[in-house]
Amino acid sequence: MTNSVTYDDVHVDFTWEEWTLLDPSQKNLYQNVMLETYMNLTTIGYKWESHNIEEHCSSSRIHERHKRRQTGEKPSVYTQCVKAFTCDSYLQGHERTHTGEKPYECNQCGKTCAQHNHLQRHERTHTGEKPYECNQCGKAFARQINLQVHKRIHTGEKPYVCDQCGKAFSHHSTLQMHTRIIHTGEKPYECNQCGKAFACHSHLQVHKRKHTGDKPYECNQCGKAFSHHSSIQKHKRTHTGEKPYECNECGKAFACHSHLQRHKTIHTGDKSYECDQCGKAFSHHTTLQRHKRTHTGEKPYKCDQCGKAFSHHSTLQMHKRTHTGEKPYVCDQCGKAFACHSHLQVHKRTHTGEKPYVCDQCGKAFAQHSTLQMHKRTHTGDKPYECNECGKAFACHSHLQRHKRTHTGDKFYESNQCGKAFAHQCNLQVHKRTHAGEKTNECKHFYFSLCTC
Repeated sequence: MTNSVTYDDVHVDFTWEEWTLLDPSQKNLYQNVMLETYMNLTTIGYKWESHNIEEHCSSSRIHERHKRRQTGEKPSVYTQCVKAFTCDSYLQGHERTHTGEKPYECNQCGKTCAQHNHLQRHERTHTGEKPYECNQCGKAFARQINLQVHKRIHTGEKPYVCDQCGKAFSHHSTLQMHTRIIHTGEKPYECNQCGKAFACHSHLQVHKRKHTGDKPYECNQCGKAFSHHSSIQKHKRTHTGEKPYECNECGKAFACHSHLQRHKTIHTGDKSYECDQCGKAFSHHTTLQRHKRTHTGEKPYKCDQCGKAFSHHSTLQMHKRTHTGEKPYVCDQCGKAFACHSHLQVHKRTHTGEKPYVCDQCGKAFAQHSTLQMHKRTHTGDKPYECNECGKAFACHSHLQRHKRTHTGDKFYESNQCGKAFAHQCNLQVHKRTHAGEKTNECKHFYFSLCTC
């Protein structure tokens, strides 16, 4: 677009690209010339087409705004908080943070937004539109900022560094959470129903669904519903078998990014989270939190059907399946089903023969990490699980649980043929053979010793 005008023998003729090269006095001269020309021509009856005037004014504003971005000039100041902006439209948007005005309304759900671009972003939750696509893996996002953060998975970039411990993060909000959880202990977000506090607002939002029972995310294949979006994303991979997160050291793939992060500590040996009571160290803060409950005896997760309480939420979820009989994890080789995904993973090793956990002292290999941990205690003699009634110590927690029944007299394992009950499952198995007429050659003393160790 070219502008040309003559005023007092001054001829102005240039493109808008050239406008940016003019000094302030030249720009003022041009604007004064144009303004007086408009007024004079209007006085003698000239009719301006409004869109020409608007086009000129709009172009002029754009160039002025561009200049301010380069110079850092912020002439629009809001007196309530003295924050400055490069243009009036930004100031108008900011003022709404003080007034609470939200003039832009979604015509589908009625939600209101303070700014038009926020409304457009919200509307994508209805349309499902994801215009920003990763050029490496093809994953699409509704917001450009989410794509930028996602790309760091591929590049490994972690630009946000904790100034206290030096740990780096790919996202600023993750650094903020880390600071609150590890260093300050701050939990500014509190549930108004039970008083439980959280370091992160999104965690509070998810927690509230425990009170409301809200599960807005439903699987379109099996109909199972979830309270959190990330949970349904992980669940869908049980149908597809997708494992997008791969270890760059050994090539092992995982369905969940957090599982990959946990796996990587096998290679690094990093255990930065230490228990202040027993000194045991862990690779993850959540694992340390769970471990601490073995000292405190805290069991915050209670079954609403039988009242049994658990120290871990995942254990409660597994327990609930004993009531429902649900076994959602099926082996694709033999069809055997499991209530817990980790049990399926361990079972699959009976087909592959895989034993990924190797003792660094004797070289013996195991299919399960927990079995390796128990085995290591045969070298160290460590018996961390102690009975609080008689003081007897055990290398394995399940052995302590079994031992406690000698004090309580509990007999959980009952024969479905004669009703006789036993404290240990192995004793029930031996008993069942008497019904089958099977004669065992095993020494009974061996079974007794096995179940009371």
